[in-house]
Amino acid sequence: MKKFRIIGGRQLKGELRVQGAKNEALQVICACALTEDTVTLNNVPYIQDVKGLFDILDYLGADVNFPGQGVWKVACKDLDLGLTDTDKYRKMSGSLRGSVMLAGSMLGRYKRAVIWQPGGDKIGRRRLDTHLLGFEALGAKIEYDSLKGCWLLDGSAMHGSYVLLQEASVTGTANVVMAAVLTEGVTEIFNAACEPYVVGLCRLLVNMGAKIEGIGSNLLRIEGVKTLHGAEHTMEADMIEVGSFIGMAAMTSSVIMLKDLDKKSLGIIPSVFEGLGIKMSYAGKDLQINGQGEYFLGSNLDGSMKVISDAPWPGFSPDLLSIVLAVGLLGQGSIMIHQKMFESRLYFTDKLIAMGGRIILCDPHRAVVIGGGKGSLRGVNMTSPDIRAGIAMLLSAMSAKGVSEISNIEQIERGYEDIDVRLNALGADIERI
Repeated sequence: MKKFRIIGGRQLKGELRVQGAKNEALQVICACALTEDTVTLNNVPYIQDVKGLFDILDYLGADVNFPGQGVWKVACKDLDLGLTDTDKYRKMSGSLRGSVMLAGSMLGRYKRAVIWQPGGDKIGRRRLDTHLLGFEALGAKIEYDSLKGCWLLDGSAMHGSYVLLQEASVTGTANVVMAAVLTEGVTEIFNAACEPYVVGLCRLLVNMGAKIEGIGSNLLRIEGVKTLHGAEHTMEADMIEVGSFIGMAAMTSSVIMLKDLDKKSLGIIPSVFEGLGIKMSYAGKDLQINGQGEYFLGSNLDGSMKVISDAPWPGFSPDLLSIVLAVGLLGQGSIMIHQKMFESRLYFTDKLIAMGGRIILCDPHRAVVIGGGKGSLRGVNMTSPDIRAGIAMLLSAMSAKGVSEISNIEQIERGYEDIDVRLNALGADIERI
């Protein structure tokens, strides 16, 4: 098992180019299976989940090439769907959550698919109901094989339909959209997720020949076409990495410039961090976080404690609540974190408490953070349970006194490309063991 050994207390300075969006990348990689032509993807983050999904397509018979510099070329000419019923495919798809979105592209193009229980972060129950009910609304027949532990999907009778999603699930929306673009008739998807990731997927599909209206809204209208062709697509900057680096700069009193961002695609992320007393400014497409000795977490306008909670876009991303919690540890004042979506995501707080963090875990969904100011954390040994908890631990270790070790860093590397190399270039002291 690989570890990071971190010497805390280092002040960072310099420029960072934000990687391509992980969640968008997983969707558009799955969309490559909708055509036999070559799809070129640019600004793709070179992280474990992305490599795992490319490995799955390669196993199924796709021609996958990596020229370098974030560019991948994929041609899914003759995929062997019989391989989706093998033990090897079960293990490969079970290692990452994004594999579930191959079901939509397989249903759309081949009218059949298999879904094994997907893997990913251990952050609580992550049901597939929205995906499966969306497929059923399109006319797909779904059978659960209890002996094998997989869902068998038959899309031979699929047709355009009105689909009301149970929740505004990003991956659920992506799955139904990919199934619908090659399904005869008109499909309307209401309560669709409208995160920038879904917008990016829809734009790629339109460039491939799909007919989609309402992109960026929660009502998508799709007119099915017979075939799609190749296209080229460039990933947006990862807004979760942007939020992570804003938190890092604040906690380490560093001056960091994040390069070439689309301000609109960040939504309310910068303003939430500004509400915690973090100072930043834009210079064209660049965002500078200004190092400061201390920051005040603030309160609501009526003086009550500020509550930071997650919500579907354009609300605050649940992936950033772990970062906000860590930021609160070194601020002045108190905040409450309300994680509504996942019941296990806040359990990593015991590691931050061991560092000296003042946290009251009220229940699986809520935690009160009482800021102790700069210098209040000490180095400890920790184990990362998931991507976002892991990066919160890393930022806390970088701002703590002494030495910390983080085990199971494979979890962090599922979402952050060469994180140690990139941060060390700015002055961090992170050793890979």
